[in-house]
Amino acid sequence: MDTLPVSSSADGPVVVGTDGSAGAAPAVLWAAEEAAARHQPLHIVNGTNIDGWGGAMVPDAVRLILDRAQGLVDEAAKQATDRVPDLRVTTAVSRAGATASLLHAAGEDGTIVVGSRGLGGFSALQLGSVGLKVAARAQGPVVVVRGAERPSTGVVLVGVQDEEDLVAVRFAAVIAGRRKASLRLLSAWTFVQYLESTVPMVRSVREAAEAKASASTRIIGSVREEFPDLKVTDDVVQVPSPAGALVEASAHAGLLVVGGHKPTRPVGAPLGRVTHAVLHHAQCPVAVIPR
Repeated sequence: MDTLPVSSSADGPVVVGTDGSAGAAPAVLWAAEEAAARHQPLHIVNGTNIDGWGGAMVPDAVRLILDRAQGLVDEAAKQATDRVPDLRVTTAVSRAGATASLLHAAGEDGTIVVGSRGLGGFSALQLGSVGLKVAARAQGPVVVVRGAERPSTGVVLVGVQDEEDLVAVRFAAVIAGRRKASLRLLSAWTFVQYLESTVPMVRSVREAAEAKASASTRIIGSVREEFPDLKVTDDVVQVPSPAGALVEASAHAGLLVVGGHKPTRPVGAPLGRVTHAVLHHAQCPVAVIPR
């Protein structure tokens, strides 16, 4: 396997969105700690979408919205510096929408952090539209902070489908190294269960399992060579649902890292079914790395 340099995205700037919702606060705190670990400033953004209204808004309404947004980013900055006192923080209020504002602020090498649900969501909604849109369109990593804040588990989990996930694995390895955590690779695969009893398909099933194991072995070998001080474990499992296996494993992880699969068709889940599912149901923050 060719050796590729570790993506600078694991060390790049950190951008977090806030709208004053309950879901935004954990994202701000997570982003603050990550920015400090990278020795980077934290950039806090609020997208007001004033421009989306065209010229329909009177100046007084625009001023009220901008003042309210400034108050939100100022409060988020205080939350961040209360958590990390020496952290450098910048803020921005944008007239564009939340998705466009975050993508513009992050550029090509920034990591975007968002909460799992914003003000436009409701109690039964697992993930807001901004999180999905940003994860589908970002050029760099996107972290969706899910679940209640809890003590570190000391594990960074990464889902592996094939060798194209090496970038995601390396990103996870850098994060694990900084956190002094272990790295767990989980390669989960499935097939139609009734095919096990169909003799002509036995060889195909066996070959699929062997291919998964072989790809995982090559990836883990590369990572262990590149990160010799990192504790790395590897599991290749056949399950009814790869997404379900990752969601279950996320209960014991501090961060789940997955590769973002761009759509091959204009319909369906924009990030691939597994990535889409873990973004909605994982029990820890999820980092999506573009493939």
